[in-house]
Amino acid sequence: MIVLYLSFLKKTKINGITLFPFIILRDKKLRANKVLMNHEKIHIHQQLELLVIFFYLWYVLEYYYLFFKLKDKNLAYRNICFEREAYSKENELNYLEKRKFWNFLKYRK
Repeated sequence: MIVLYLSFLKKTKINGITLFPFIILRDKKLRANKVLMNHEKIHIHQQLELLVIFFYLWYVLEYYYLFFKLKDKNLAYRNICFEREAYSKENELNYLEKRKFWNFLKYRK
């Protein structure tokens, strides 16, 4: 995992994004945000489980499926199974120690 800080994110609502093997943050102060870092580390594990490329394919396909179904881009994003797992477990800072392989499947709707 390599943490980068990119100032162009300051113009967005995005605090962090994970593009394996990078976690890209809006600014250096966010590195101390344990909940955000845990959320992004969960995405690192998900990406590894799906050999990275299949994660991105699944993510995009599920996003567009949900967007057309729900007609709301934020709702579509929040309901992607990868995001549902990450948001629901981001406060459990030891979650990755006990997380089962392909656990994101439990979060599909």
